Amino acid sequence: MTQENPHTSLPFMKMHGLGNDFVVIDSRKRTHELSPKLVTAIGDRHRGVGFDQLAEITLRDGVPHLTFYNSDGSTSAACGNATRCIARYLMDETGARDLTLTTDRGTLPTRDAGNGLVSVNMGHPQLRWDDVPLAQDIDTLELPIDGAPSATGMGNPHCTFFVDDVDAVDLETRGAEIEHHPLYPQRTNVQFASVIGENHLRMRVWERGVGPTLASGSSSCATAVAAARRGLTGRSVKIDLDGGTLQIDWKDDGVWMTGGTAYVFDGAFTAAWLEANQ
Repeated sequence: MTQENPHTSLPFMKMHGLGNDFVVIDSRKRTHELSPKLVTAIGDRHRGVGFDQLAEITLRDGVPHLTFYNSDGSTSAACGNATRCIARYLMDETGARDLTLTTDRGTLPTRDAGNGLVSVNMGHPQLRWDDVPLAQDIDTLELPIDGAPSATGMGNPHCTFFVDDVDAVDLETRGAEIEHHPLYPQRTNVQFASVIGENHLRMRVWERGVGPTLASGSSSCATAVAAARRGLTGRSVKIDLDGGTLQIDWKDDGVWMTGGTAYVFDGAFTAAWLEANQ
């Protein structure tokens, strides 16, 4: 008697950018239903796989399109590090040195930056209050919140505090509090950053729908933009995160982010597990 293969046709890849980790599902040839319940189950680090974001690759008009999910099952329009990881995967697949991806944030050019690094143009920052978005018409440079943070949109909302010592911040308490601040109707990612040298920042991140994370690409872009707007740095900065370093360059055509990527392993979900978590 032939036994049924315990794996379904839903394979996945595990990748990370500076410890900002992702489950990636390639749905270019077959579509898969990713319900919030299933996404949350996959994101459970004890009973599933675990991730900061899940990214699904589909095709729209022949172009790879990326959809991002947070570990609480909610969606996000942007995820810079996942975009870089998937760009590396697709470049290796095709032999291309640059390619264009689409996301709900928009069209994102990517390129091989050499030495194992990948760059992505995350687009122009959103600096108007209603583009971030905020709940009311106020100056995004300094919000009326204790610590006078800056608000920036990068396809998702950000709130950036500049402090003397990021390691002295109670990230879990403060991050959770600010994520749900009433000024942010869609909740927000939260960053705490310190200037540690010329055009050099140290940053820690509380990610919306996730919690503390070792790195965040869109958060790094937002923090670089906020630092430049406040005159703390120029428009090209190095940012040291808990998981490693990113280079951010705010150019005329958008905010470019450059860093390393890692494709860690492949796996597949069992039919019984998927059925239990649909």
